[in-house]
Amino acid sequence: MDSASLVLHIMEKKKISLKNTLFLIVVLLLVVPQTRLPIQVLLHKGLALFGPSIENVNDVEQISSYDWKLQDAKGNVINFEASKHRVTLVNLWATWCPPCIAEMPSMEALYGDYKDKMDFVFVSNEDREVISKFLKREEYTFQVYSSISKAPETFNVQSIPRTFLIDRNGNVIIDKSGAANWNAKTVRATIDELLIL
Repeated sequence: MDSASLVLHIMEKKKISLKNTLFLIVVLLLVVPQTRLPIQVLLHKGLALFGPSIENVNDVEQISSYDWKLQDAKGNVINFEASKHRVTLVNLWATWCPPCIAEMPSMEALYGDYKDKMDFVFVSNEDREVISKFLKREEYTFQVYSSISKAPETFNVQSIPRTFLIDRNGNVIIDKSGAANWNAKTVRATIDELLIL
């Protein structure tokens, strides 16, 4: 018996309200692997309508070390040390992660406008080919790195996406777990202010 038949069968057996029927359909769609990811991404896009919060001045953490070796898709090795004294956005993400996928359009828009003014460090530990196919399919232009040395303590995280906006002095101005709108006016205003300091 397929999913649609099961729903109709249950509805015939019991008088189920429209609300319960819709709930049951959503649950069934989340169980089916082909529909699960798109639905999860859609739900997270709703959550990603809002920009992240700016850290309270008293809660600002400072990057203790910039010693972090990263490798791009072509095998070129860079050291995160090159971002010291620069405004930098670090995003830890994966192609299989629904909230990561949900916030990527806003990341791409921000990157498009600020790539020449600040550093963007997108990091994923996935296979390079998987990342490359994802970037090409979605038409994203930012560079993605893989970590080839131990990350500084700040970037040792338990869940993704996790994004940090860092000022020229190494202060973490935004530390956001989960999806957000990185192209929000508040984020842009914060970056603009950091760039003139």
